[in-house]
Amino acid sequence: MKIIAREQAENIAAGLKASGLAVVFTNGCFDILHAGHVRYLASARQLGDRLIVGLNSDRSVKSFKGADRPINSQDDRAEVLAALAAVDHVVIFDDRTAEGLVGEIKPDIYVKGGDYRLEDLPEAKIVASYGGRTVLVPEVPGRSSSNIIGKIKETASLGPQS
Repeated sequence: MKIIAREQAENIAAGLKASGLAVVFTNGCFDILHAGHVRYLASARQLGDRLIVGLNSDRSVKSFKGADRPINSQDDRAEVLAALAAVDHVVIFDDRTAEGLVGEIKPDIYVKGGDYRLEDLPEAKIVASYGGRTVLVPEVPGRSSSNIIGKIKETASLGPQS
């Protein structure tokens, strides 16, 4: 049961913490999974005992990435994430940010990529309010879904190759 309903997330996290396990939480779109994502999730998982990934729903992704995104559906993205060894649970959420989900789960450690700044993360304020900590994991240069989409568009515009 790696893919869980939002209604289950709080109880699962509480049970893990009651067992003495450190819960790590991160979130994102994870639209076209690439090596940068895999390294990031593995680094996040190493910070604690269990990793819960909040996955932006299709509606959520469209709200800030535009009508052309996501490329892959939320169900497909959740399935791929859940297949990764580093990921213990995946929970889909509709909100633009993970503030509400962080407040429900109350992870011991909240993780985001190094392209963010602590002061710009509303989730970090919530985590600090109950004594958790936020960790920024360095990003993998040149690895992003946007870069991959750009390469695909560039290749497609060149037309058939002989």
